[in-house]
Amino acid sequence: MEDITGNLAKVNGQIKEAAERCGRSADDILLVAVSKTRTPEEINIAIDAGVTDIGENKVQEIMDKYDAIKPVRWHMIGHLQTNKVKYIIDKVSMIHSVDSYKLAAEINKRAAAHGITMDILLQVNSAQEESKFGISTDETEELIEKILESCGNVKIRGLMCIAPYADDPEDIKVYFDQVKEQYDRFGKIEHPGLDFRYLSMGMSHDFPVAIEAGSNLVRVGSAIFGERDYSKI
Repeated sequence: MEDITGNLAKVNGQIKEAAERCGRSADDILLVAVSKTRTPEEINIAIDAGVTDIGENKVQEIMDKYDAIKPVRWHMIGHLQTNKVKYIIDKVSMIHSVDSYKLAAEINKRAAAHGITMDILLQVNSAQEESKFGISTDETEELIEKILESCGNVKIRGLMCIAPYADDPEDIKVYFDQVKEQYDRFGKIEHPGLDFRYLSMGMSHDFPVAIEAGSNLVRVGSAIFGERDYSKI
């Protein structure tokens, strides 16, 4: 089996080094371990080793694993269809992938029914990749305004970005920089429905560069759990 504990220690070391390179503290950066295709046993090993936050891409995987996992904060980080919000609204602590007013309104409706306020991030597709979801940087302001006007049971906690893959992560730093500019701009807004705390950027192959660009939440899967075997899905 993959040395999950050892891998986690390496990732934490890389987070610390990247933070120090830009005069920041690793304590200010949240690691969300991405458990897509992983078994509850593997996830619990990571939790025992110190992981406090787990990210899943699919609603069904959250449903299948939820009761078998030790106490942890769950994050929905993948594309979320409006008709599936109801299944996870009482299970996750934050939804990273809000890319439309329609989805935000559904989250708001389901959160109100449960008497809770759901933390969300807006997914920004700064590279305008057709293969990825997310709003453009130009659409960010309009979506924020619409959500603040009518969604009292959601709180916008920041932005999320998935940058294009590049052999050299330095080549895609520009896309992280663009989202960081938006994060800094809209984070100055004073409103009860907006409290920017999280800039969710960086995955296994590029999280050190994302941290140097200002990310304070990284979503790391294969660097912790090993490469995925999709034949087992």
